[in-house]
Amino acid sequence: MASGDCLKRNSWICGKYFDEYSGEITDALREHVYLTVVSVAIGVLVAFPMALAARRWRPAGSVLLGSTTILYTIPSLAMFAILQPFTGLTETTVIIGLVLYSLTILVRNMLAGLRAVPPDVVEAAKGMGYGPGRLLFQVELPLALPAIMAGVRVATVSTVALTTVGAIVGSGGLGNLIYSGIDTLFKAQVLTASVLCVALAIVADLLLLGVQRLLTPWERAGGRKRRLPYVSAPTAEVDTRAGAAA
Repeated sequence: MASGDCLKRNSWICGKYFDEYSGEITDALREHVYLTVVSVAIGVLVAFPMALAARRWRPAGSVLLGSTTILYTIPSLAMFAILQPFTGLTETTVIIGLVLYSLTILVRNMLAGLRAVPPDVVEAAKGMGYGPGRLLFQVELPLALPAIMAGVRVATVSTVALTTVGAIVGSGGLGNLIYSGIDTLFKAQVLTASVLCVALAIVADLLLLGVQRLLTPWERAGGRKRRLPYVSAPTAEVDTRAGAAA
C-alpha cells in the first residue's frame, strides 16, 4: 500500500502525516515545551519562599498548604475561565494556571525535604559558624534536594499533561493538535500528538532524574560511607552525622 494513501484512508498510524505536517508538529511541540518549562520554573521560584514561610511559621504553613490544595481542586476549565477576564486568550492565562496547579506539589515536597533535615546536622553547622543563609543553601538545601527534585519531577510530568488543556484558549501546544484532530476526526493527528505528549513527559522525567543524580552523588554511594559535599572544613563531625542521616 502506498504510504500516501494513509492520509486518504484517515489511518491512525500514517508516516505521510509527518511529512506533510512536520512544521505544524514542530511548532506545537516547541510551544508545549516552552509552556511546561516556563510554568515549572516560575512554580519553583514561587514555591520556594512559600515553603520557607511554611516551615518558619506553622500557622502560615497551614494557610499556604490549604490554599494551594484548594487551587489544585479547581477544574482547569473553570481556572482558565476565571483568569480569562484579566489575561485574555493568551499564553499568560495558561502559564498562570499551570503555575498555580504546580504549587501544591512543589510546596509540599520542598517543605517535607526541609523538615526532614536532621536537627543534629543543623546544630553542628551552626556550631561551625554557619549563618542562616549559608546554613540554608550549603547544608539544608543539599540534604532536602532529593525530596525537592522528586516534587519537581512530579510537577513537570503533571504540567506536561495539563498543558494540553491550554488548547481551550488556543495555547495548548500539542493539545491544539489533539483537540483540532478530534473535531475533524483526523486520526493520525490525534494519535501522533498524544504519543508525543506522553514521550515528552517521559523524556522530561528522565532528564530531571539525571539532573538529580548529578546533584546528589551521595545518594549513589550505596553501602559506602556517605558524606555531605557542600559543607566545608572543619568536616569531621558534620560529615559523619550527615552520612548517618542521608
